[in-house]
Amino acid sequence: MAKLSKKHKEALSKFDMNKEYSLTEAIDLVKSITYTKFDASVDLSVRLGVDPRKANQMVRGSVTLPHGTGKVVKVLVLCTPDKEEEAKAAGADFVGLDEYVQKIKGGWTDVDVVITMPSVMPKVGALGRILGPRGLMPNPKTGTVTMEVGKAVQAAKAGKVDFKVDKFGIIHSAVGKVSFDNTQLTDNANELLNAIAKLRPASVKGNYVKSIYLSSTMSPGIAIDNKSVNA
Repeated sequence: MAKLSKKHKEALSKFDMNKEYSLTEAIDLVKSITYTKFDASVDLSVRLGVDPRKANQMVRGSVTLPHGTGKVVKVLVLCTPDKEEEAKAAGADFVGLDEYVQKIKGGWTDVDVVITMPSVMPKVGALGRILGPRGLMPNPKTGTVTMEVGKAVQAAKAGKVDFKVDKFGIIHSAVGKVSFDNTQLTDNANELLNAIAKLRPASVKGNYVKSIYLSSTMSPGIAIDNKSVNA
């Protein structure tokens, strides 16, 4: 068993791991147990009562957080020449097609979001084995395969996050930074939870949201009482 650091022990001493806290209490606690020297991310982990192996229980979507994520998002737009100016004007960091397809095939993935158009998906589809494992593969369901590339870039820059249930039935997503005030983190968390709630598959029986945990980079997770959130 790994030896706990002094700071980790101190963090664990500040809350009861067997207790569920309100969202407001959890935010206060996460801030108090974060000891990183950088502005740590605040993350939600939501365990759902779904079976991701079943196609009709795959939960996937996107949401624009009202206060953004606090992260500078680098956006790549793979598009035809007639859409390049629209993408650049919207704030895309990298714009092009064939040159970036080749760069990605060579191992370059230094971006946070990839946006493309339906007409060039055959070229982008060939990058699935590289982009897929990194969560960068464009998808119509998340608005990253669209003719309105400018709007998609603006949404990504404004704090849009894509989420997808993993093989264990859990959704992990950032909802801000430790430097955010409590209201901003509460608003962002509720926005994400509401988006997940709206995607409940019709085939799911019983409890849809099994558990919710809040944590920051390198901090322990704090259990949240489902009744304390607005979703």
